[in-house]
Amino acid sequence: MTAHDTTTVLTARALLLDMDGTLVNSDAVVERCWRRWAEGHGLDFDEVIKIVHGRQGYASMALLLPDRPMEENYADNARVLAEETADVEGIVEIPGAGAFLASLAGLPHALVTSADVALSTARMAAAGLPLPPVRITAESVGASKPDPEGFLKGAAELGIDPADCLVFEDSEAGILAGRSAGMRVVGVGARAAQYGPTVHVADLSGVRVESGVDGEIRVQVG
Repeated sequence: MTAHDTTTVLTARALLLDMDGTLVNSDAVVERCWRRWAEGHGLDFDEVIKIVHGRQGYASMALLLPDRPMEENYADNARVLAEETADVEGIVEIPGAGAFLASLAGLPHALVTSADVALSTARMAAAGLPLPPVRITAESVGASKPDPEGFLKGAAELGIDPADCLVFEDSEAGILAGRSAGMRVVGVGARAAQYGPTVHVADLSGVRVESGVDGEIRVQVG
């Protein structure tokens, strides 16, 4: 969906929000850290960066180095996470993210991110954004996106049926996870457009949220 398309109104009872690429632009940090990792393992960075968005690090490593024991991936992931958490240079909010989060005050919503608690806290703070009160992080799940576990746990935490949840995502892995959870997906940013979200916006400045009747949330996109 582009600025020239007709406005779409979606209704839901809860919103589930990815972080990187959806609320926070952390691409510069991700690229710096994963470029070093790719070079250290003799891998093509352009191929690596196609995989890592939306996934937990160990899951990306398992795809990129399929013969390596998972124990090594978990250890390597811890090192990369530490690097990413310490590096907040260039992190900014996605346009409209602050106003979008403010509009959700009092409405059921949750952060569902592949980042852990430390990384999500650091990046939201660096972007000047408040953390939603309900958060599903890497520590909360046993499987990384594109597995739907995180979104299903977010819905359960809020006490909302998955079919009544609306996901906001930017990555292929995240959009697949949302759809696998039986949820509709608002794709945010250029990356999202090619992965079949329910609707697409360039950024969150094109989204308006208001409370409807009987707990309904009306989301205007476009």
